[in-house]
Formats: sequence, structure tokens, C-alpha cells
Amino acid sequence: MENVLNALVLLANFVLIPAATYGAQLALGALGVTLIYAVLRFSNFAHGDLMAFGTMVTIMVTWGLQSAGVSISPFPTALIALPVGMIGAVTLTLLTDRWVFAFYRERRADPVIFVIASVGVMFIYNAITRFFIGVGDQRFEDGERFVIRVRDFRAMTGLDEGLALRTSQVLTLVLMVAAVSFVFWFLNRTRTGKSMRAYSDNEDLALLSGINPGHVVRVTWVISACLATLAGTLYGLDKSFSPLVYFQLVLPIFASAIVGGIGQPVGAVVGGFVVAFSEVMLTYAYKGVLTWLLPEGMVPGGLAQLLGTDYKFAISFVILVIVLLVRPTGIFRGKVV
Repeated sequence: MENVLNALVLLANFVLIPAATYGAQLALGALGVTLIYAVLRFSNFAHGDLMAFGTMVTIMVTWGLQSAGVSISPFPTALIALPVGMIGAVTLTLLTDRWVFAFYRERRADPVIFVIASVGVMFIYNAITRFFIGVGDQRFEDGERFVIRVRDFRAMTGLDEGLALRTSQVLTLVLMVAAVSFVFWFLNRTRTGKSMRAYSDNEDLALLSGINPGHVVRVTWVISACLATLAGTLYGLDKSFSPLVYFQLVLPIFASAIVGGIGQPVGAVVGGFVVAFSEVMLTYAYKGVLTWLLPEGMVPGGLAQLLGTDYKFAISFVILVIVLLVRPTGIFRGKVV
């Protein structure tokens, strides 16, 4: 029985907890993408670099607070800077919409035009982010790093394997639940949220009902930018910040939105966890777990790894292709891409 517990602890330490954390980050990103698609009817490929920009502002404010001796230990100082990062991201998106997307929206351009425009915006966002913060990895986590330490867990349980639970992982899950709950409450309980849903379902009928499209568009961008900044900051706290990584996150984020059902907020959240667990479970080396579960002579000599970690983002692409071929509407029957 002790061997099984050790195997479960090892699996939780390197698969279950990291996958749940990563899934929460993808869910927040995918929720912003699916709101843009549902309301504005185009795929915003600049979302990953919007995450990077909002996170960059948060990091720079965090550094300023740290140099001034401001902290909220045991929590990371980035939590204080996060609202400023959100304001920066919101400002950038509203300016982008006014200078770029509004032009095409007034002319009722085809969705593919919006997609092409968003690709151009993506490169501009990426250039701005790299200009101000550089291209290297940046770490900005401070405060108490662990909620549960390996040594303390071993002493408490008497097991050989130890469990490490980082503060950033707990914060990610807690803030994801809070943010998603707020968005669902906003969409279902407030007048503006109901207007967004009506505008998404039938634009012409919504306009005839007196809904202000400009207000709906602005609120959608604000929510999307705040979710992007939150997702990017939590990802940076959990791992590290690099503009290139956020550029690459576009693929798993879109895969999450499409797997769950593009345009369906619930589907975006579920899809985030589906993609995250798929990536982590298929690239983890299970030799350590099998060592605890199998007799010594049956333990494999290799790593017992299905795919190398270099194929992590390729898994998102494969999932995306399979869903588009088998069930284009996704799990929760969203809009067909």
C-alpha cells in the first residue's frame, strides 16, 4: 500500500498538480479568445501577445514596487501590480480596436480580414513587448515560494516521495475559479452581460432591441484583456516570462477554445484542462511511477515516456486537427470554425 501511495504522490507532484495549474492558465486565455469570437466573430491571434504585454506591464510595476521595498509576503508582489497590468492591456486593446478593427467592422469586412489584421497586430504587440523588456527569460516571483515543502510532507506522512505545492500553483487555481465565476455571473446576471449574449446570438435582432454595439464591443475587449493579463501573469509566476513562449501559447489556447466549443465560455474552461492534461500526461516519463508499482524485474529500462517534451505544443496541434475533423463544434457544440 505504501508503494501505491508513493506512486500517487509522485504522479500528483509531476502530472496532476502541474496539469491542473497549466489547465487553469489555458482556460483563462481560452475564455478571452472565445468571448472575442462569440461577440466580435473573429479569431484574435494577437491574444497570446496581449497576454505578454499585460504581463510585461505587471512585471515592470512589480520590479518598481520591489525596489521601493513594497511587498505583501507571503504572497507575490505581482498581485499588487496586476491591476496596473490589466489597465495597460485594456488601454492597448481599446486603442487597437479604435485604430484597426473598428475600420473593418464599419465596412462589415469578412472574418478572414479580421484574422489577417489580428496577425499583424500580433507582431506589433510582440515587438512592443520585446522592445521594453527584452527577449530573455524574466522571473518576478517573490514572497513565500511553497505552501507545502517536500521535506515537510515526508516528515508528516512518512513516505519516501515528497509533495511540493507552490504558492503560484494555489494562486492560479484560486484566481481562475474566482475570475471564471465572475465572468459567468456577469454574462448571466448583469444587463451588459445579457446584451453581450444577445449580440452574440443575433446581431441584427440585438440592434433592433436597442443594444448599443459600441458598448458591447468595448466591454468585450475589457474583459478579454483582463483575462489575458491574469492568465499571462499567473503563467509567468508559475514558470517564467518570455515573449516567445507567450507567442507559442496561442496554439494551445486556441486548441482549448475549439475543443470545448468556440464561442462557449464553459467549453473554453473545460477545453483548457483537456489540452493541459493531454500535453502533460503524454510527455511525462512514467519510469518513477512504475518503479513503485511493478516488481523490480518488470520495471522498464527506458523512461517509459510516450513523447518527448519537445512535442508538447505538437500535441495541441494534433488535438486541434482531430477535433476539427471529427467534431468541429467541440464538446459543448460551439460555433463551427
